[in-house]
Amino acid sequence: MQITGTTITLYNRTQTGTDAFNRPVYGETATTVDNVLIGEPSSEDIINELNLTGKRLAYTLAIPKGDTHDWKGATVEFFGERFKTFGAPTQGLDHLIPLSWNMKVKVERYEQ
Repeated sequence: MQITGTTITLYNRTQTGTDAFNRPVYGETATTVDNVLIGEPSSEDIINELNLTGKRLAYTLAIPKGDTHDWKGATVEFFGERFKTFGAPTQGLDHLIPLSWNMKVKVERYEQ
């Protein structure tokens, strides 16, 4: 049996111009990322994250090796809902990890 992930949509903010007051104007660029694992955190992980950062951890994403997208502060969409990444992604060394994923990203629910 082979483990495979799901496809998610990653939204990164990019500057699209400036307004009349010379302030930056941003837009979102959507990209699909294949083979992402979506993990449910334990109750202990949720409580620890809430106590340490004030964020309510919803899921942990396992990102495939070789991915070069910027995951910091990005919006992601899966299960028909939007989530926001928080904290720094944690990454392992490719050659020391036997499976297809080497980076973990934490996400919280995102209400627009």
